[in-house]
Amino acid sequence: MPYKLLFVCLGNICRSPAAENIMNYLIEQNGLSESSFQTPGDRIICDSAGTSSYHIGSPPDRRMSAAALEKLGIKLRGRARQFQKSDFQDFDLILAMDRENYDDILSMDPTGQYHHKVRLMCDFCSRHTLKEVPDPYYGGSEGFNQVIELLLDACDGLLQYVSNQEDRRQSR
Repeated sequence: MPYKLLFVCLGNICRSPAAENIMNYLIEQNGLSESSFQTPGDRIICDSAGTSSYHIGSPPDRRMSAAALEKLGIKLRGRARQFQKSDFQDFDLILAMDRENYDDILSMDPTGQYHHKVRLMCDFCSRHTLKEVPDPYYGGSEGFNQVIELLLDACDGLLQYVSNQEDRRQSR
């Protein structure tokens, strides 16, 4: 059974698609992609969404794409979509980029049934001390580079966490 991760920011064109693509990059680098398993489905699936509908259907922001290409040599893929209630059931872990996104996601689950699935992305950082991934949209290129560095750290920690979760699942 694949472990499903959903990365969420406001518009789904900067931070969350960067996180999704960086995580896929790390999964590939660590030999955890679908092609490295005998049975399809024994893998980690990543997706991203936005809490707003501003950019539905748009590709990742060109400045974020440039930063990811320059820093990691990866091309950001995907199209923006809005977070929906069904995502609570469809994903094992929902990762909010900042406290506002976190609160917006939780507000869509008034009973609290899925609150345990929602975490802040920076909870998984080991080298950086920021508690939220800052939105670089209105800033310069340095902000986009900082977000790539921060997400690389968080995704690294997240991959270790998910691998531990997978080990627990399989030992049951």
